[in-house]
Amino acid sequence: MMMRDFFVGFIKIHIIYHASKAPIYGVEIMNELKRHGYSISPGTLYPTLQSLEKEGYLARERKVISGRMKIYYRTTPKGNKALGQSRKKIKELVEEVLQE
Repeated sequence: MMMRDFFVGFIKIHIIYHASKAPIYGVEIMNELKRHGYSISPGTLYPTLQSLEKEGYLARERKVISGRMKIYYRTTPKGNKALGQSRKKIKELVEEVLQE
């Protein structure tokens, strides 16, 4: 259970990071997370995206692409601030953990 909690935190940071670079949508971020070794189901991803939106870290935008509705997410100012704070803490943690 503890490892799952760690990975959920990492996944949230990945999502916020990628949404800060360009608007993202579900399948795209699932593939990106898979590239990083995270196997995440739509049943986990979409509630996570909705939670990040509800908490004010992401904003959603609906777009019609090739006749299909897609929901894109991008970071909000709160999400960008959280990402900046996370970067500092991640850097400090990585340096400390990898010192050995």
